[in-house]
This record gives sequence, C-alpha cells and structure tokens, in this order.
Amino acid sequence: MSGTGEPLAGPMTPPPAGRPLPMVAIVGRPNAGKSTLFNRLTRSQKAQVDAMPGVTRDRNFAEARHGDHRYLVVDTGGIDLEAESGIVAEVRSQSELAIEEADAIILLLDGREGVSPADREVVEMLRRSRKPFWVAVNKLDVPKRDDDAVDFYQLGLEEVLPISAAHGRGIGDLMDRVLDAVGEVSGGGEARPAGAIGVAIVGRPNVGKSSLVNSLLGYDRSIVTPVAGTTRDAIDTQLNRNGRDYVLIDTAGIRRRPKVDRQLERGSVVRALRSLERSDVAVVVIEAVEGMTDQDARLAGYAWERGRAMVLVVNKCDLIDQHRGFEARIEAEIRHQYPFLDTVPLLFTSAASGAGVGALLPMVDFVCANHRRELPTVRLNQVFRRATEVTAPPSVKGKRPNFKYAVQTGTCPPSIVFFCSHPDLVADSYGRFLLNRLRQEFDLRGTPIRLSYRRSSGAPGERGGRAASGRSPGRAKTARTVAAVAAKKTAAPQRAAKPKKVAGRKKAGGSRKGAPSARKRGRGRA
Repeated sequence: MSGTGEPLAGPMTPPPAGRPLPMVAIVGRPNAGKSTLFNRLTRSQKAQVDAMPGVTRDRNFAEARHGDHRYLVVDTGGIDLEAESGIVAEVRSQSELAIEEADAIILLLDGREGVSPADREVVEMLRRSRKPFWVAVNKLDVPKRDDDAVDFYQLGLEEVLPISAAHGRGIGDLMDRVLDAVGEVSGGGEARPAGAIGVAIVGRPNVGKSSLVNSLLGYDRSIVTPVAGTTRDAIDTQLNRNGRDYVLIDTAGIRRRPKVDRQLERGSVVRALRSLERSDVAVVVIEAVEGMTDQDARLAGYAWERGRAMVLVVNKCDLIDQHRGFEARIEAEIRHQYPFLDTVPLLFTSAASGAGVGALLPMVDFVCANHRRELPTVRLNQVFRRATEVTAPPSVKGKRPNFKYAVQTGTCPPSIVFFCSHPDLVADSYGRFLLNRLRQEFDLRGTPIRLSYRRSSGAPGERGGRAASGRSPGRAKTARTVAAVAAKKTAAPQRAAKPKKVAGRKKAGGSRKGAPSARKRGRGRA
C-alpha cells in the first residue's frame, strides 16, 4: 500500500515505448558520502550509511525522480586503485562495471579530506571511459565552505560543484546538469514500434528462455546450448502475430548473487534487469524439474515491484512425469509458497516440442490489456461501495475511516486513489481486501494495482457516504438537523412579510397616531 502523500497521476495513457531509463552511477573513494547521496536522490534509506569506509560493497540500484525526469541511480563501493586482490579489489571491480554500464557518472569527492593522489587517478579513469561525468565536492554543509571546492580544480576539471548530501544542499543544481545532458536516452536496447508490447523473457540460467523465444519466432534467433549462461546480452526481436506487434527481449539468466563470479556475467545480469525497465510484460520462466525457487520468486518480485504485468511459464514439462493432475499440483505449490503470485497466470510449456507455447502470446495480450485498462468510474464506485457495505473498515484507535469515493488516476499499472476521512488509519489488511474485490470484479489478473488514500471531506453532490447506506445513525441525524435549519432559513422571508401586510391594512383604515383609544372614548361619553 502506498501512502497518502502521493500526487495524483496525469492522463491515463501507456508510457512511451522505447528505451530504458537512463542510468546514473555514483562513484568515488571510500567514505566520500556516496550512499548518503544515493539515499537523498531516491528519498529512501536503502543504502547503508556508516562512518567506517567500505560499508557499501556491491552495487545498489533504485529508481529516482527529479522534476520531470525519471532515471536509475546506482550506488557503488569506494574505488581503491591500489588493491589487487581480496574484497577491496572486488569492490573496485563492481565500481568499474557500474561505470561501463552507466549513461552518466557523478564523481563524488570528500571536501573535508581535500585533494588526494587517488582522486587524480579516478578522474583519469573516468576520462578514459569516455562517459559524461560531473564532479561534486561533498560535505560542504554551509556556503562559507564553498571555497574548499576550489582546490579540486587542480585536477584539470572544467567545473566543480559544492554540495552537501546530508543536508540536500546543491543537489538540485547537480541533477539539473546531469539529467539535462542525459535526458531520457539510454545506451541499451532498440527503439520499438509505437503500440508494440515489450515482452522481457527472464529467469535463471538454462531454464529454456532462448528456446522459448525461438519457438515463438519459428526460427533460431538465439544460440541454444546445454551450457548455462550462453546468452550474455539482452537480445531484442520484433514479431508481428495476428496484426499485433511485439518486441521479445531474451535476457541473460539471473543467478543468485554469490554465484555471479565473473565480470562478463555480472554485466549480463545488469542488462537483464534493465531490460525489465523497458518492457510491458515480464515472462518469468521456471524449470519444471526443479520447480520454483527463491531466486525465481525474487526475480518475479522485482518485476512486480517495478509495476510490470506478468506471466509465469513452467518450461521443460517434457522432462517430468506428466501424470494426471501434475499441473494442478505444481500450481498449488507455487500459490501456497508465494502468495503474491496468486493472481499471476500460469502456463505449462515445452519449448523443445512446442507444446503449450501457442497460448503464451494470447496470455501476454490479456495481462497487457489489464495493465493498460481504464476502469469505468461509475462501476468502480459501485464495486467500492458494495465492498465497504459488506465489510466495513476496522476501527483503529477508536476511529473508523469513512470512505467516500474512488478515482482511477493512472494506468500501467492501474492506480486508484480512495478518498476517506482518516487515510492514515486504513489497515493494510483492509487494503488487501479492497484489492482482492477489485481483482474479482474486473478480472485484473496478471497486473499489479497501486492503491493510495487521500483525505476528503466529501465529494461534490455526494449524499453523505455511510448515511445513505443506513449504517451511521449519528450522521443521518446530523443530516436531518442540517435540513431543518435550511428549512427555517427558507421560511424566514415569509414571516418577515406578514407584519408588512398587517401594517398596510391598519394604515388603510386611517392613522392611529394621536387618536384616543376606544376605552378612553367610552369613558368620555359616560
């Protein structure tokens, strides 16, 4: 569940097809503040921060946003060019790989420590990479310390930017320069036709991803061997089937991190994960013999968190005993062990024989349509009101959230905002209940759904939420009281007109000013 502070999304149109998000790598010597800058850019605490140098050993990926720009930011371990072996050398290797894969680089220097010979070597290494890079001098917390950044011009740099990652000072100017230069262009992948569905075929090594792509195409586009890890790059292939355009992205197998021990294969893993960023649908391929592993689940979870539609494919079914009911047994095991995949369609195939492969593209069409689906507002609110009437939200701290109405604010994946009285008190369990009802009513299988909550005092023209359903006598009584007050205000001008009418009749009969009363006239006659 997302929080209540997210802004409403724009028009509900699919994201532009084409290239992945640009990647920005943060590099520098140990303890320069790279992880602090990473957390600042991603607005998270994903990277561990410590005063001890060398805490970050592997690369850390996350999506970030600056103004209208979306990009991937990579936190790396410190570069120590003197290390030749051991964990320090491995950390340097990870940083060099990040430089190779990045579209832009931020070299972060320590303003407190000043210039060192290692800084000069890192600058030379970046120049040899021929990648665009910007130099930021960190830990200059106040403007009066900006003069400390001048010393770094001796490295032969055209521009040095003073920043403070811990306090957010100068970060905006830095990212303006980086992203204006990089834009939304990335170095990998081919532009795909407008409207084409990007399908990333992902999974562990040797589960039959390339064989599956070849079976869909009808010819050998990718090399297929029994050796795990044959595919190194993400290979894009355009396909037109029944008038629909697809781009099939055959990716490298993604192993568990301890087994990724060669630099070439590490680069393949990076490209495979990046291919998910430019896909609409992730086809997660599982081997039937071994079944679904935790690594398969982590990969599926990564694609699900990135908001991609998904299809699970159990491949190599020809290698197992296909006794009666084996499909139901495998599906039950997957659904039980990994509940977040409960609504993801599951197919059984054999890429070698072609069995079941024909059902893959129609299923891709189905989940992609759900991914881009716009729900009718009237029916959305009907489903939402029936759900809240059947099961009211639980009371938290003596208060029960009063739901008003729902609005879809985006697609790819569908994003829905619920307006209610106390958005901070909506329990996660109730959010899952609403999510399940939406999936059942609209058959939204195979796509994530983003739910968020916003505070509202009521919708225009609304009759009062729960009072209309008869579930809140107190609110209904308040409505009757308001109606009575309004009626009194409406009748007030009529009461004001009555004295004027009486005064007019008395005036027509003559003025009473100075005239003796009847009692006094009677006493006078007597």
